[in-house]
Amino acid sequence: MENRYFKRDISWLSFNYRVLMEAEDGTLPLYERINFISIYSSNLEEFYKIRVADHKAIAGGAVRSDEESVQAAVELVEEINSEVNRQLEERIRIYEQKILPALRRQHIIFYQSRNVEPFHQEFVRRFFREEIFPYLAPVPVNKEKIVSFLRDNRLYLAARLLPKSPSPADGRRQPEYFVMKLPYSKVPRFIELPRRGDDRYLMFIEDIIKANLDTIFPGYEVESSYCIKISRDADILIDDAANTSEIIEQVKTKIKKRKIGAVCRFVYDRAMPADFLDFLIDAYRIDRSELVPGDKHLNLEDLRHLPNPDHIVRPVRKPQPMKLTYLDERESIFRYVEKKDLLLHYPYHSFDHFIHFLYEAVHDPTVREIMVTQYRVAENSAVINTLIAAAQNGKKVTVFVELKARFDEENNLATAEMMKNAGINIIYSIPKLKVHAKVALVLRKGRQTPPLTAGYAYISTGNFNEKTATLYADSGLFTSNPVIVRDLHNLFRTLQGKQNPKFRRLLVAQFNLIPELNRLIDREIELAKSGKKGRIILKMNALQDPAMIDRLYEASQAGVEIDLIVRGICCLIPGQAYSRNIRVTRIVDTFLEHARVWYFGNGGNPKIFLGSPDWMRRNLYRRIEAVTPILDADLKQELSDMLAIQLADKRKACLVDDQLRNCWKSPHPQKEKVRSQYTFYEYLKNKQQSV
Repeated sequence: MENRYFKRDISWLSFNYRVLMEAEDGTLPLYERINFISIYSSNLEEFYKIRVADHKAIAGGAVRSDEESVQAAVELVEEINSEVNRQLEERIRIYEQKILPALRRQHIIFYQSRNVEPFHQEFVRRFFREEIFPYLAPVPVNKEKIVSFLRDNRLYLAARLLPKSPSPADGRRQPEYFVMKLPYSKVPRFIELPRRGDDRYLMFIEDIIKANLDTIFPGYEVESSYCIKISRDADILIDDAANTSEIIEQVKTKIKKRKIGAVCRFVYDRAMPADFLDFLIDAYRIDRSELVPGDKHLNLEDLRHLPNPDHIVRPVRKPQPMKLTYLDERESIFRYVEKKDLLLHYPYHSFDHFIHFLYEAVHDPTVREIMVTQYRVAENSAVINTLIAAAQNGKKVTVFVELKARFDEENNLATAEMMKNAGINIIYSIPKLKVHAKVALVLRKGRQTPPLTAGYAYISTGNFNEKTATLYADSGLFTSNPVIVRDLHNLFRTLQGKQNPKFRRLLVAQFNLIPELNRLIDREIELAKSGKKGRIILKMNALQDPAMIDRLYEASQAGVEIDLIVRGICCLIPGQAYSRNIRVTRIVDTFLEHARVWYFGNGGNPKIFLGSPDWMRRNLYRRIEAVTPILDADLKQELSDMLAIQLADKRKACLVDDQLRNCWKSPHPQKEKVRSQYTFYEYLKNKQQSV
């Protein structure tokens, strides 16, 4: 049978390669290009710790899966490693042939080995003795006697030494092996060396250590040294049937074990001789399927910290978050939203507006209750601090905390306990479901019956996180529409286990989301079959659910024109007979595209929706997600314009073809005018000025 879907993880690797492509764009500021290498490397690290670790567990028989056989898992891991190795060759090429020469042209000399100019040799020796040597702790590696534990994602230097004196027993010099962890917490990864004329100099800390190994091992001749690192399984498997107290204890226990998870990747300098590698594999009991050859310098995610000496290279100039003039600190967001729905787009708009919304709820005497979901929040969060202030001001505050948000479990648990101690009502994870909805509700005193349904609803595509709100491109709607407010109140009551509601306007996964999506698609199919225009535009982070992909194939075959703007995973295969009317656009630029916006033409009266879910099985069937219709005509036009701008982008938008290649829409993308993130920012700025 013909395979009608891309493999999820191979599709993700196509996305990550698109990230790497940005490092080759010579029109970008140099340090932004360097940052894309960092992002690519960081993404790959998490991918191995979660996705590849899961496949390896199935391949090794440690975990059983109804969706993947042992043989399929083995073959997929091989396919992943093959593609990653190909991409890493590209990363090396871009780094060595593009980035390093570009730095040199800017008078930044970035040493790539222990060999430095004569005028830096004394500095390197002195810096090593004074700043690095006190923190080094070499550990011998002897598979029969001593094998140290390699920590997750820490960089180690492995050295092979020969004693200067032969053994009295046999007169031979047997090689000895040592490893030492780079002292990340004590010394920066990148060291600035004294300048020379117009030139500034940088050096890796491991190269400084390599240049001084004779100081560490005075009784030995240093034969060779190479960097290594291990990635460990970081997934936390929580018993879905557990109650709240059991989930909390499981999270606390398993977070501690994350650092000692099973090895899922052993990365090594590909210049390492085979017998050296064989010794380490044997000593640390590494399976050869876990080997991933790297370049000389590993952990290139650290490049985001690369110094810009004397700011000699011009910094990245990003659009600065704008504050809406009609929503300054003296104005009431409540009063504005009572008259008209409000749509904010981050990071183009300031997240301070949402903080101000909560702050207003703290001090408004008519507000009785504030309800918020917490999925990922910033450390020292202004959102959390404002909610605590509300509780201390006598408001009833309820926060749903999702403890199963990967890599945020510890932070979520800590902030939840802090809020609970401040008098906030905390609702924890629901058994068998993850709550991914990004919603907030402010309820006011009212005379109506039933009470507490008058207020203000906020439905967003992004988390309540002021840090990511400057990095992720998201949208959020404020509305006082009484039906949506009541729907959102019902959703929070459902999270509290109080009722099984029906929703009239809000689309909620587990309840009415999929039936409504099917009705919307059916409507476009009906229009196309009757000779009218069927039109669908779907913007999201990931498209993976086979059932919904099949519906899109069906709509395409009926003649519906479909544009998908999918940043990451896209398992739908374009360019086939059954998908001839479907185009897949991928945008990678300064900000992470994170919004989920869906457009259905509806015969000229478009229906547009905004919310938290991607079209993945986990979102549609195993999570609580919330989606709101956009009812205001002006805001519908604004989102339509946003989608049109993104589809017109030929600068940073690629088409994904039937081989998962990222194909530029233009033969000369750097010369194209429409760069959607920057074009949309100007659109919003002009719109504000015209108000």
